[in-house]
Amino acid sequence: MQAPRFPNDGHRVLLCVCGGIAAYKSAELVRRLRDVGADVQVVMTEAAQRFVGAQTFQALSHRPVRTSLWDAQAEAAMGHLELAAWAQYVVIAPATANMLAKLAHGLADDLVSTLCLATQAPLLVAPAMNHRMWLHPATQANVATLSARGVRMIGPNDGPLAEGESGPGRMAEPVQILAALEAWA
Repeated sequence: MQAPRFPNDGHRVLLCVCGGIAAYKSAELVRRLRDVGADVQVVMTEAAQRFVGAQTFQALSHRPVRTSLWDAQAEAAMGHLELAAWAQYVVIAPATANMLAKLAHGLADDLVSTLCLATQAPLLVAPAMNHRMWLHPATQANVATLSARGVRMIGPNDGPLAEGESGPGRMAEPVQILAALEAWA
């Protein structure tokens, strides 16, 4: 599949990576975004750092990765608000059940959830979790709430999951996420 192209190079994409095994796919998403000319800033939750190191994303994005709301140097100038204003698009990939719940209920207890509340940029979410978590009524209610607020969803895909089960819950592939952004731009 040929990679789609943003209408203009230089789109500013804030990629938020949450803690799930699908975080490894986000490294490819950074590469693909950069290949089409996007300027990518990666923000990671604490849990995401247990799956993929920040150095991987820094090497691919050519930018320091932000990992904490409590980074004294970055936050001296209210860096989380600067990032929220900088972004033309915000992508959460993978978006865990926990992050969907935080966003649906307006919680802001980490850098990713705070940025999402503070930005006016469009938000594209790529959920990834076990199929039972995805199908749970609480998660479906959170997705409905977010969709009603204009948050766009891509996936999850149906298929084999990390724990050996199968069903809806696989994060959309990076090329699918890129195509969704390209259609939106």
